[in-house]
Amino acid sequence: MSMDNDIAPAEIENGYLRCKKDAEAGGYHINPDADFARGLVSGLLVNQKRYGYQSCPCRLASGKKDEDLDIICPCDYRDQDVIEYGACYCALYVSQDVLDGKQELTSIPERRPPRSLRRKITAPTSSGPLQVSLPVWRCKVCGYLCARDGPPEICPICKAKKERFERFL
Repeated sequence: MSMDNDIAPAEIENGYLRCKKDAEAGGYHINPDADFARGLVSGLLVNQKRYGYQSCPCRLASGKKDEDLDIICPCDYRDQDVIEYGACYCALYVSQDVLDGKQELTSIPERRPPRSLRRKITAPTSSGPLQVSLPVWRCKVCGYLCARDGPPEICPICKAKKERFERFL
């Protein structure tokens, strides 16, 4: 292979199959256009080689893992994008409606804030009550907790649907 970024076809296929299996096990769906999805997986593998982590292939990574934690696949924006637009920003993950052909994919606006507005994740201190910037949702079936604007479509632990979640905080 001529370039450091070249990924062997077998490596791409293995990555694609692993990604698809992991997504389905977590209640998610990979883009039904397998060639398109393989291209994205190739980009993830290139970024793994380049940076040491699989940053989203459709975003410019800094090369500093602590600055890019929000765009390591699956990125922090995936679920909200899938809920609102039927797919994540790069369209690797899609909704059930997209998978079933009930919804067409459209362009997805960038949800990631500019670098100057990104907040750093810090550990809570014991100097007062815990303050959260997002609601916390609890799966009533298994107790899974997640902090985000709304509950996930499907619990990644027990596969319960979103109506089985309650607002916890």
